[in-house]
Amino acid sequence: MQLILYSKPGCHLCEGLEGKLRQIKTLNVELEIRDITTRDDWFEAYQYEIPVLRLQLPEGEKTIPRFSPRISVERLAQRLEKNYQTFTNS
Repeated sequence: MQLILYSKPGCHLCEGLEGKLRQIKTLNVELEIRDITTRDDWFEAYQYEIPVLRLQLPEGEKTIPRFSPRISVERLAQRLEKNYQTFTNS
């Protein structure tokens, strides 16, 4: 599962989500962090929305609905799997 996390330095919500994503052991997660301050188009799109988590699929990126910052690592893995199934079976 290839995930893209749109983030920026100093974003505590972004750091928290990144940490939980890196703790997931039940899924094969490849995580790419994209700093929105490095590109104007990313900054314009996500400056008020970060953290934004997107799933990379052959047909392009799909946004995964936002998770509560209090979500457990186990529940996060379950929700990611469910979203992955939804996007790949539609």
